Amino acid sequence: MSERTFSIIKPDAVRKGYTGAILAEIEKAGFKIIAVKRLSISKQQAEGFYHVHAARPFFSSLTTFMSSGPIFPLVLEKDNAIPDLRKLMGATNPANAEEGTIRKQYAGSIEENAIHGSDAAETAAFEIGYFFAGYELA
Repeated sequence: MSERTFSIIKPDAVRKGYTGAILAEIEKAGFKIIAVKRLSISKQQAEGFYHVHAARPFFSSLTTFMSSGPIFPLVLEKDNAIPDLRKLMGATNPANAEEGTIRKQYAGSIEENAIHGSDAAETAAFEIGYFFAGYELA
C-alpha cells in the first residue's frame, strides 16, 4: 500500500552541493516526489519542528544547525515509504551507516548527517503539515 513520508535535505548537504545527487538517490530507490521546496528556517521554526527533542542535550546545537542555511523539505510516496527511506538514509551516525546509504555517501558527522526522515506515520503527518499546506500536496 502506498504511503507518504517526510524528509529534509539538511543545510550541510545543501552547502556541499549534494541536493541533486540526494534527490536522484531518492528517485532511483522508487520514491515519487510529491512536493519539494527550498527555504531557510529560523531557529524558532527549527525548535517548533524538533520540539520532541527539547529536553535532549543536543537540542540547541541541532536547531542552530538546521537554521544555518537553506534546506529542502520533501514529501515522498511509495509502498513502505517510511521504513524504506530510513534504510536508504542509513544510520544517524554516518560512521555506522551501511555502504551505499545517503549518510555514508554524503554526511560528515552525527549532527551534520545530510538528511532527515520521519520515523513513524504519526511523525510523518506532523512533519508534512509543518512545512506543506494541503493544497501543495494535491
